[in-house]
Amino acid sequence: MTAVSPTVADVTARLIERSAATRADYLARIEAARVAGPARGRLACSNLAHGFAASTAPTKAELKVITPAAKPNVAIVTSYNDMLSAHAPYETYPPLLKAAVMRAGGLAQVAGGVPAMCDGITQGRDGMQVSLFSRDVIAMSAGIALSHDMFDAALMLGVCDKIVPGLLIGALSFGHLPTVFVPAGPMSSGLPNKEKARVRQRYAAGEATREELLEAEAASYHSRGTCTFYGTANSNQLLMEVLGLHLPGSSFASPDTLLRAALNRAAAARATELALTGGPGIGEMIDEKSIINACVALLASGGSTNHTMHLVAIARAAGIQLTWADLSDLSPVVPLLTRMYPNGSADVNHFHAAGGVSFLVRTLLEAGLLHEDVTTILGPGLSAYTQESRLTRDGEIELVEGAPVSGDLDVLRPAEDPFSPDGGLRVLTGDLGTAVIKTSAVAPEHRVVSAPAIVFDDQADFLTAFSEKRLDGRDFVAVIRYQGPAANGMPELHKLTPALGVMQDRGQHVAIVTDGRMSGASGKVPAAIHLTPEAALGGPLARVQDGDLITVDAVAGTLSIDVDPDEFAHRPTTGRAPLDAEWRGTGRELFSAFRATVGSADTGASVFQFAASSQESPVHV
Repeated sequence: MTAVSPTVADVTARLIERSAATRADYLARIEAARVAGPARGRLACSNLAHGFAASTAPTKAELKVITPAAKPNVAIVTSYNDMLSAHAPYETYPPLLKAAVMRAGGLAQVAGGVPAMCDGITQGRDGMQVSLFSRDVIAMSAGIALSHDMFDAALMLGVCDKIVPGLLIGALSFGHLPTVFVPAGPMSSGLPNKEKARVRQRYAAGEATREELLEAEAASYHSRGTCTFYGTANSNQLLMEVLGLHLPGSSFASPDTLLRAALNRAAAARATELALTGGPGIGEMIDEKSIINACVALLASGGSTNHTMHLVAIARAAGIQLTWADLSDLSPVVPLLTRMYPNGSADVNHFHAAGGVSFLVRTLLEAGLLHEDVTTILGPGLSAYTQESRLTRDGEIELVEGAPVSGDLDVLRPAEDPFSPDGGLRVLTGDLGTAVIKTSAVAPEHRVVSAPAIVFDDQADFLTAFSEKRLDGRDFVAVIRYQGPAANGMPELHKLTPALGVMQDRGQHVAIVTDGRMSGASGKVPAAIHLTPEAALGGPLARVQDGDLITVDAVAGTLSIDVDPDEFAHRPTTGRAPLDAEWRGTGRELFSAFRATVGSADTGASVFQFAASSQESPVHV
């Protein structure tokens, strides 16, 4: 086995040292829960009767058994709804999973459901302001589902942006339970993403009608399954497989296929087997090395910038003190190995066909960029994930070695012949704070922009300025502030991308600096996002004025403002975050407590108060 790269080893060692106290505390807690065993065996008769009252007679009889010979009970936690394409397939999963668990020697109950919202629907709308908060609601919902403490293992059903991170954070609170994630898979390829983006830009420029735009969007997002571009949802799926929480090759198997159905049965059987054999809980599996593996996979695949927050929050839920500095230090040595929209024309189906996760894991292992010595749902070692799941003649799953070479070098490349020598994700530091930028889709000539600031406190004001042609013919850095988690929930500002793209295509030098988010599909315009400290909490962005010269330098990793430091430090803040009276409607008022307690973007933008390390971890640039 190839030795791990010195940089990966060094970042991992620092992470282990930084996390020593909090990780030890976490492991002690889940060990205590494991030793105590499921509370089903200790419940009073009335409590237990409530737990199986709705079950069928055979299941009820089995759940009454509380001796050591009792069959394990597997919790199913589902994000099903029939409005969202990615989660609609879950409608039929519970009875099929229950049957598979029973065949494997266990029992199963749907322990609860979690909400699933779609950023694609809420983009530019008030509902987007609760999107990021929904991750922590999902974590709490999963915790409520498992809190009945009747369970020996869990199956987690979720796909999209906040759903999978939320389910994982919730599952880590029950880290003693063996847990398997069950994806639903992507829809078939529709209108090519490049064509969809072209129509969006034409519409933004007033060159296409709303009817043309809607037709293009409907031809792209057209059936059950995950959207096929490589945004946060599909980054989730790739990372869950690299973390060893999916069965090999299952992330991008499409819904409504025999392979998908067989994978679902196999996932249920594996969760049951882990419960029967005393397999490791999810909290033991997700350790510092597996978290570093997820960071490497994110960088190598050009994945979603949202995971700069999600991975930090997930890690903290397991007592691991991941920082943006770790991602920054890994990025220069992790090559970019995929080209999927928005940093290419292919989609996840093309990636899967070219070799997919199994090839990506293989080439990263051979390059010494992943830790092989981790634990997965299949047991010790990540090498199992160089395999693919294939359907046998009798309709079951067998694991076979994945392709040793890429099937399409325009989509997926080996580590020795990358698209780019670095991972396409940088941390920017400077006078305005700390931000992240995704460069994998940004052309080299656009990676440094130095131009006067034009300041907006609301994305709608920017779009109005664009439609009124007040931004035409100017180089500028758009400052969109008061968009952080404490200000208004940190909505994605993806609606700005087509307008900025139009101006960049016209020859203007443009960039965006914001304490908000862009998207898992952040594209060709340089965007310094997740800026912390945020303007609403007194961050420097609140003192920026129109005309200030700002430089976004994704090459050097800096974000600077050319204003006398003493003058800038004594400037009053301008603009403001939404007042409480303005932050009502569309359910937003229900999340006021979240705004008041949410952490910063670089600590995961979470409302949970996980213990933090006392050690500093400076960003190295």
